[in-house]
This record gives sequence, structure tokens and C-alpha cells, in this order.
Amino acid sequence: MKEGDNWKLYGSKFFCSATHADYVVVTAKPAGSEKVALFVMPSWLPGNKQKEIRNGYTIDRIKWKMGTSELTTGELTFNGAVAYPVGPLDRGVANVVGIVLTYSRLTVGLSAAAFMLRAVREAKKYSGMREAFGTTLKSFPMVKAQISDIENIAKRTTAGAFKLYSQFLDPDSGYSSAGDTTGHKKMNFMVRELIMLQKMAASSDSTDVIRKAMSIFGGHGVMEDFSSLPRLYRDSAINELWEGPRNVLLTQIHNDLKKSSAWYSPDDFVKDVLYSADPGLTDKFSEELRQFISHPSLFENNEETVEVCRKWDDFCHRFYHSYQDCALKEAEANE
Repeated sequence: MKEGDNWKLYGSKFFCSATHADYVVVTAKPAGSEKVALFVMPSWLPGNKQKEIRNGYTIDRIKWKMGTSELTTGELTFNGAVAYPVGPLDRGVANVVGIVLTYSRLTVGLSAAAFMLRAVREAKKYSGMREAFGTTLKSFPMVKAQISDIENIAKRTTAGAFKLYSQFLDPDSGYSSAGDTTGHKKMNFMVRELIMLQKMAASSDSTDVIRKAMSIFGGHGVMEDFSSLPRLYRDSAINELWEGPRNVLLTQIHNDLKKSSAWYSPDDFVKDVLYSADPGLTDKFSEELRQFISHPSLFENNEETVEVCRKWDDFCHRFYHSYQDCALKEAEANE
């Protein structure tokens, strides 16, 4: 509520991430309003951090969760915490989704790439020095194939993450099939969908890659004091749920593409995303996408929708992997 010149927060929050931070963003309803606003709240008012006097809130409980233990998640009670509105008071949800979640989802893609590169590097080093039956592990065809596979996934994830980030910073640098004034709108929409696709696919791939890298180490793969892989594995699993679990993202992407099809056809969307792919591949994806968005809703509780959901999940992974492959080819061509 507004008290004098200041806004102050009251109430409880059940799931607050990064409670260690000096500044946090908080959603709250202004007194007497049905709209949700977005606020930034300092954890400490000037001069109080050294005294350990928090800004009108208490940490009631630190949640016992898997992974990212250094980024604590807790339950908080606000009792007059001074906060500052971010943007219009009736645009809180739009701003937290369009700004806060977008940046956070981008970082999930980048961290997934970093996790994978670290896991592959350690698996390669270990397989080159560890011997079994008189030869190094990397000499075994099974190990060689596994390392080659996870290294390719790590490379394409990294290339895709940097490509998407560059398009996010400058949408006009993308590849739009539109030659009219709707081109910029389409590129912004495409980048938004790619961010959600990346968050879902890259975080899932990261967990798989780290698990396979751990298997190269045998029993040492799960030893906390032997390598960083167990920690990365836990953190990667958190990233799969962080800022939108896969089912939420899959449903949102389907809804977005269905609603936008009147002004952004599935064919144009696929061609813009897979800007350098083989035409045969883009035609196949376009046909599949048209079929998916022709389905009325993913909420219909019948066997047909269950099967559509199963295939949609697989489609989104294959589609984003193809975007990553295009980005990797572009990166390798520019070396």
C-alpha cells in the first residue's frame, strides 16, 4: 500500500527465489486494486546491511530443495517493506513475464550450454587418462561414440544460445520472410517463441548430457568430492523447472502459434526459424506445425488430444534442435 511517498509491502510469499540478493523484484496487488503490480525491493535500507536489519521483512523458512543451494529459496513475510514500482501499476504481470522471465529463461539456455561444455570437457579428460583392461577409456568404441554425441549436443546448444541471444538484442538482424511493415513484429514474436523452446529443450538436453558424462566416470561419477558433475546434474534438473516447467511452455507455445497463425503463417514461421535449413526439412516441419495448430486445444480430455500432446512434445524438441544445427553450421562457417 501507499504510505506517504513510499510504497510498502505486506503479506506472505510462499516461494521466493534468490533470497540472498540485495535487490529483488516482487509482484503484489496495490490495496483496493484487482491488478497485479511489479515492485523492486531492496533487502536492506541504507546503512542497515552491516547491522543486519532487514527492510521490513522476515525469512520464515529456507526451503529444502534439490540443487542451486547457493541460491536460496525461502518463505517470506513482508511487514511494511519499502519498495518501488516498476512500470505502470496495472502492468505487473505483463512486465514480469515479458521482462523478468524472458531474461531469466535466456540465462537458463546459456547456463545449460556452460554445464554441458564443462561436463564434456571433464569426461574427455578423464577418459584419456583412465585405463581399463590395458587401454584408455577413450579407445573403446562405445565410449568414443558417447563422447562424440554429447560433444555435438554441447556445441549445438552453445551455438544456438549465442545465436538466439544476438537475435534478442537486435531482432532486425534476423532472417524474416516478411517484406512489409509486419516484419519487425514477426521477428519479435519468433524470438519470444525461440526463448521458450530453448529453455525447455536445452535444460532437458543438459540433464541428459551430464548424466551420460557421469557414466564415463563409473562409480566416481556420483562422488561429490571427485568432480563437479553431481552438482551440475542437480542444478540442471532445477533449470528444467525454473521459470516455467516444460508442460507450461509447451502449452504456451502452442497457444501462441495458434493465435498468431492469422498474421504469421506456420510456413513463414518455420522458414524464419530454420533460415538456412534444407527446404525439404522446412517443408516437413511446416506441414507438421499446420496439423498441430489445427487441433482445437491441448486441454480437451480425450485420447486424440493425449496423442497430439505426445507428438507436440517431440516436435518442439526436434524443431529447436534443427535451429541449433543451423546456428552451429553458421558458426563453423564463420571460423
